[in-house]
Amino acid sequence: MGFRVKTTARAKRDLDAILGWLLSENAGEAGLRWFRGLQDEIASLSHTPRRCMLAPENEVFDFEVRKLLYGKRPHVYRILFTIENETVTILHIRHGRRLPLSGR
Repeated sequence: MGFRVKTTARAKRDLDAILGWLLSENAGEAGLRWFRGLQDEIASLSHTPRRCMLAPENEVFDFEVRKLLYGKRPHVYRILFTIENETVTILHIRHGRRLPLSGR
């Protein structure tokens, strides 16, 4: 049985910002392939999302937060998400070098 993957408005803005940055940096076809890979990785959460470890943010929120890593250093992104029943909700997509969310 598959999970439904839903993206919050915040995560959609994150995706738009990442794509905008790639385009502004003239990343070309390689950048677009990387971005499609990011989208595919998010879609992969429809199968076995619990394979992903708990995120550091899990300790500061009153709900479970997991993370899926995408990319190679130094360009690793953390896809933060929750699982509720059969729905995976993408909360935020953050560059791996950024500090974890504080919950404030």
